[in-house]
Amino acid sequence: MQARKTVQKEQKNSLVPPLIAAIASCVVPGLGQMLAIAVHRGIIILISLVSSIGLLIWRIYEAGKRYSDWKTIIQKAYYLNPFLYVITALIIIGYILNIVDAYQQAKPQRSKATGMIFVILLVFFFQGWEIGGIDMGSLFADADEAVPALTRVMWPWDKAISHPEEYRTTYVEVQSPCTEEPYPSGEVKEDEPYLIADPTCGDPSVVEKSLGTEFHLIGRNFIPGNTIEIWWKDPINNEFHHRVGGDYLIIKPDENGSFDVSVIMPYRTIPPVAGEGPKTWQIQARQLVSVGGAQASQELKLAVEKMIETIFIGMMATFFGIILAIPVSFIAARNLMSHSPLTLAIYYIVRTILNIIRAIEPLIWAIIAVIVVGLGPFAGILALTLHSLAALAKMYSEAIESIDPGPIEAVQATGANWFQVISYAVIPQIIPPFVSFTIYRWDINIRMSTVIGFVGGGGIGFLLAQWIRILDYKAAGIAVWFIAITVAVLDFASAEIRERFV
Repeated sequence: MQARKTVQKEQKNSLVPPLIAAIASCVVPGLGQMLAIAVHRGIIILISLVSSIGLLIWRIYEAGKRYSDWKTIIQKAYYLNPFLYVITALIIIGYILNIVDAYQQAKPQRSKATGMIFVILLVFFFQGWEIGGIDMGSLFADADEAVPALTRVMWPWDKAISHPEEYRTTYVEVQSPCTEEPYPSGEVKEDEPYLIADPTCGDPSVVEKSLGTEFHLIGRNFIPGNTIEIWWKDPINNEFHHRVGGDYLIIKPDENGSFDVSVIMPYRTIPPVAGEGPKTWQIQARQLVSVGGAQASQELKLAVEKMIETIFIGMMATFFGIILAIPVSFIAARNLMSHSPLTLAIYYIVRTILNIIRAIEPLIWAIIAVIVVGLGPFAGILALTLHSLAALAKMYSEAIESIDPGPIEAVQATGANWFQVISYAVIPQIIPPFVSFTIYRWDINIRMSTVIGFVGGGGIGFLLAQWIRILDYKAAGIAVWFIAITVAVLDFASAEIRERFV
């Protein structure tokens, strides 16, 4: 017994003296630790320092790659990105600590408190900070610019309600050109909007010669606060929006519904078919007014429709995933497939295929499905079904592998075949975990179905992506709220189901 302890103690001793270990780590980082029988420590140090130096070289090249010689590249890189000085200093410190650590590991009384691992973590942290382009200053300095958009997303409900609206047109007629007989002015009304023009006749503008007659418009009894557009209607019934300095003329009446504005009669060519003599023009005031009660907006209706579509995408994908995963899980369970070389080979093939399918994210599968079947919910169902098949088959098979082998051996002892063993010894034990895993996957599919729409997989995600692209944050907020509410409700429902059946 004592001899065995002596042998074990000799195996832990360093193969080289501390000084040689330090020199070895000076030449190759981590080599001294390996010679000191701290192999895992040495490998970690070697990989960490080599990868850190490689990342540093890459960042230096990326910063100065416009130049040809390495000296200029290095100078420009450090000039353009002073953060590289910090990373370089940490790597140098790590390299020195690597040598000290090798010396310590080769001593009879080893000391692990060299700070080497901490410096390695610090190097990777700062490299991640630099590669990630993290700029906390701009985050806080520009945060106020995101407040308006976030406010619209967080409270979008005025966009969810709409009122039927239409333009109400009020006009006054003017004559061109003027005649000896005065043209009548607009009519004053007590309870309806009206316009009065002064003067009541005039001449259009002439290009590059003179401006037309200036009319003073008086408007009364309009809806306070609602904007009004000024339009013209020429003698041949062509309508056009009045411009001032290249911009459309839009005015807002005061709290009494009144406004006063001056407009110059614009340039207009009247063809000979309009006849000769004085012509009648219209100056129109168009105001958007409500003509009905509150009702659900188009954005709200679309959000409800697409949210229902999203729920059914997740539901159908879960259903098909369960149907396909259950039979696959039995041939992916090692304890059921290890009785012969053939079944064991099938087990390894199935597990490998499941690992490959599961390793590819549903978004990637959705892109592939869109290529195959086109845009829409069917592509989303295919993508989620494929990923659910792999994920559920793995979880189901692991549940099968963890069952009590006693019932299996008892049933096999009776001479039962493979299917009978599955029916009487396996299935009764796996129902609770199968239900739990199925509910968990259903939860995941509902969440993922809101995302795959971004790549054309249907559901509310497709709608949300469109609204974000056109900067309609209120409409996007409606979609976000529906997603959050739906996920919360389904979380509650899944918890209730799990409590009853698991």
